Amino acid sequence: MAGHSKWANIKHKKERADKKKGKVFSRIAKEIISAVKTGGVDPKANAKLKLAIQKAKDANLPNDVIDRNIKKAASKDQKDYLEMSYELYGFGGVGLIVDIMTDNKNRISSDIRIATNKCGGNVATPGAVAFNFQRKGILKIEKKLAKEDELFMKVTDLGAEDFLVDDEIYTIICAVEDLHKIKNGLDIKLETSLEMIPKTFIECSDEDIDSNIKLIEFLENIDDVDEVYHNMKI
Repeated sequence: MAGHSKWANIKHKKERADKKKGKVFSRIAKEIISAVKTGGVDPKANAKLKLAIQKAKDANLPNDVIDRNIKKAASKDQKDYLEMSYELYGFGGVGLIVDIMTDNKNRISSDIRIATNKCGGNVATPGAVAFNFQRKGILKIEKKLAKEDELFMKVTDLGAEDFLVDDEIYTIICAVEDLHKIKNGLDIKLETSLEMIPKTFIECSDEDIDSNIKLIEFLENIDDVDEVYHNMKI
């Protein structure tokens, strides 16, 4: 049973990782389309598109997918995408921030309403939840690619604010403005992102934790939702 349980956990973890990777690809594709809509198809003359293409390559998005989305964006039938976020209260006083990129505000509004109707929670007024979060730069490096002590010293010298270690990954947290400096200072393969980090965490009952996870997973399954952040202590 223990072996089965371990495999189930690994499988679940991989499924969530694959799902998250799919969300990243979808988000980048939308950013490429939005960049083309605002500045044209030439990355030499469109800094926003150049940045989106670089992000796509860093995430290993295939070149044919990049080219296809640039051509797609040039079509008059293709709508532009809007970046927005919803702030929600979950169970036990937990706050959630839902990052969204959509081409239809009415659709995402309906999707969020369906999520809270089915899973609970309430939409908060803008700023009511966000004040407890800070946007930070995140760098993730596979443990097999670097020695912990050496990496810790190097990123600390480069301005990192925190250094976390789990079974397979080193996670470096930094100020947004230091993200590219740290990335360029490390001659190593890594993934970067900007994420909302809570200033304080809330302890919940097991029942509230289960209810919040159900709400979070429902929100994550919405196509236009890129990321859901929360301040629940698990």
